[in-house]
Amino acid sequence: MALPLLAAAPLAVNLLDAQSLLSAFGVLGIAVVMFAETGLLIGFFLPGDSLLFTAGLLCAGASGQGPSLSLPAVLAAAAAGALAGAQCGYLIGRRAGASLLDRSRSRRLHEGAERAGELLERYGHAKAIVLARFVPVVRTVLNPLAGALEVPARVFTLWQVAGGLVWTVGLVLAGYGLGSSIPNVDRYLLPIIAVIVAVSLLPLAVELLRSRRAAAQRDGSL
Repeated sequence: MALPLLAAAPLAVNLLDAQSLLSAFGVLGIAVVMFAETGLLIGFFLPGDSLLFTAGLLCAGASGQGPSLSLPAVLAAAAAGALAGAQCGYLIGRRAGASLLDRSRSRRLHEGAERAGELLERYGHAKAIVLARFVPVVRTVLNPLAGALEVPARVFTLWQVAGGLVWTVGLVLAGYGLGSSIPNVDRYLLPIIAVIVAVSLLPLAVELLRSRRAAAQRDGSL
């Protein structure tokens, strides 16, 4: 039986643990976490990748310790939260500018902002917006940064929707497919999530490698 949109929350919820969040808040929790992680700077620490993958596993009934979730509901909640969050972050950046980051004392957040700025400068708006979806913290700060840098709204919206759908749907379906095909896969949940996070960084690694090769070729031709 699929879990209702909002499950009864326990007394204590571990915000860093995907199963704890899903057990407490169900599908509605997915939408809220996606929105906070991609739209609000305070959500940079939330477990976006592992939450999506674990939700996919639970949709397949792969874990006896978590709730049973509906795959269509999870896909809809994940996409809606991620797309709305990114657009909200962009609008906040347009209005508040870089002052939001200046007020934060989080070293991790500032490092993410530097990487987001490098992505925008090195790869252009389209690639940077899509690639940022797959990098924790960077996907949080790039959206308001894009707004502060006045990236055209039409360009930002188009590519954040494309990147957001690939990221959310891809990770949920990866979890669902694995949970459907491998018995007791939840026993290996932590190493699997680590692999998923590493794989999610591959697009960025490939782009970095290409840019370094291109730079080396330019230097060699001088």
